[in-house]
Amino acid sequence: GDPQKRQTTVECIRRVMADRPTTPIFGICLGHQLMSLAAGCKTYKMKFGNRGMNQPCVDLRSGRCYITSQNHGFAVDDTCLPEGWKALFTNANDGSNEGIAH
Repeated sequence: GDPQKRQTTVECIRRVMADRPTTPIFGICLGHQLMSLAAGCKTYKMKFGNRGMNQPCVDLRSGRCYITSQNHGFAVDDTCLPEGWKALFTNANDGSNEGIAH
């Protein structure tokens, strides 16, 4: 579903990020999108979404490609990452963001 419709959860994540800035937080799929919104990013609805097995994701640190399974219709807009954040993984098929890091 649309992660922007989960504002209560986004606010809780934002509070945890502010109260415990050194605590690692890991989000997968919707969790990644909610964490990104809490950090100040934006999300958008994808035309087709990324669905199924064998979705290639590139680790932008090493250039290594990992094969993943995915099922999401929304993505994080990594063109407007807040200061201190960077894209970590990108989908090799469509270039959509698959992970961020602080």
